[in-house]
Amino acid sequence: QVQLVESGGGLVQPGGSLRLSCAASGSIFSINAMGWYRQAPGKQRELVAAITSGGSTNYADSVKGRFTISRDNAKNTVYLQMNSLKPEDTAVYYCNADLTTMSLNVYDYWGQGTQVTVSS
Repeated sequence: QVQLVESGGGLVQPGGSLRLSCAASGSIFSINAMGWYRQAPGKQRELVAAITSGGSTNYADSVKGRFTISRDNAKNTVYLQMNSLKPEDTAVYYCNADLTTMSLNVYDYWGQGTQVTVSS
């Protein structure tokens, strides 16, 4: 069994910052890529940022220059530092991990989601 546990969401004013964390635990052999997605009401889930095991990153155009994704491979944890937040960043943020289990199967796992609300 593998679990992804997210933390760090909340309410913040426009221009503010938040840091999301996602820790993976369980029967993990290796983690290939980790990422953050978000889903706003009435919209499809979209990729926010992703990072490979080697540290290569990819960002949605809407967050480039404001968000930074990083990971601690020793802790199986991925972070999303969100600065200069805008009301349109309001969404449920989901952690995703593409990983290999101890039984050498490759699966895609999702966290439970954490709400980020940007409002004055």
